Amino acid sequence: MKGLYCKLGETAAEAKFVIQETNVPSALGSNQVKVQVKACALSPLDIKLHEDLKLQTDLVPVGREVVGIVLQVGPKVTFFQPDDEVVGILPLDTEMSGLCDAVVINEHHLVQKPEKLSWVEAAGAIRDGLRAYTALHTLARMASGHTLLVLDGASPLGVLAIQLAHYHGVKVLASALSSEDQKFLEELRPSVARVIGVWDAKVDLVDSCLEETGGLGVDIVMDSGVRLHEEEPEARRLLPYKHDIITLLGVGGHWVTTEQNLQLDPPDSRSLFLKAASLSFLNEEVWGASSARQGRYLHIMKDIVEKLSTGTLRPQLEDPVPLYDAIVSMEMVQKKQVRKRLVIQL
Repeated sequence: MKGLYCKLGETAAEAKFVIQETNVPSALGSNQVKVQVKACALSPLDIKLHEDLKLQTDLVPVGREVVGIVLQVGPKVTFFQPDDEVVGILPLDTEMSGLCDAVVINEHHLVQKPEKLSWVEAAGAIRDGLRAYTALHTLARMASGHTLLVLDGASPLGVLAIQLAHYHGVKVLASALSSEDQKFLEELRPSVARVIGVWDAKVDLVDSCLEETGGLGVDIVMDSGVRLHEEEPEARRLLPYKHDIITLLGVGGHWVTTEQNLQLDPPDSRSLFLKAASLSFLNEEVWGASSARQGRYLHIMKDIVEKLSTGTLRPQLEDPVPLYDAIVSMEMVQKKQVRKRLVIQL
């Protein structure tokens, strides 16, 4: 069968995506499950993370968020049986692409898919849902009455974070990177308290947040990246500077960042100290790094699919594409020309 893989070059820019023949193991391990894949989501591939963890091979499997039907289970599998509908995330060290017709995965990386939940929604939201939970619950300790700023609120992660925060009684502010994003966020229900159109040069992010909070600042900031230098690529010029985020953060606030290369200068640390504020890095891959966290990891994924099935979480997804469009779609995702793509198995 065929799967999608990333053929690494000397630099990340030289990486190419290829369809490659692969084989599914005929014999299952004790806790392994064989799943017929119905849909798979394509998210940007973190090549640097694979290098850091010494997982780099000539071909890196692509497409880890999968949903499908259980075909076969190992002798010690207790959670599933054949014909169960499941959703999960393939581990970082997997050797199989989620775009294969079938994949083999440990049962502790899967949860039952509710009957009312579609294949596409399950695959398209499971990872972003996990990231939103990790940022808001695990790292920021979100609670009713807090004020949250979601930067790039119209992104797949941003939308789920807004909806999750609303569910827990949190006041939400969100930034929009374009006029289209602003219109989308203004029409989102439940409504966002304030949409800040940072695409408009006349709008100031810090002033808007302080005005909305009576000068107190926000309790939680969840960024989509930080502008590190004055000269940045076009795609990063609407990102906030770290000083702006620290300024709009309230006393005892939590800043959750996705910026892997963030560096704080002594004045930045001093400002955070004076506010008794905290900084956390969002890396959802840690859930698969320790067996001690498996129970909480599965609990989070079960809660995500339950909220998806009841409509509490409503992901905004593009129409899925067939397998033969996977290479072009993944190239667009990796270059951040589109935010996410979904592939269905016909």
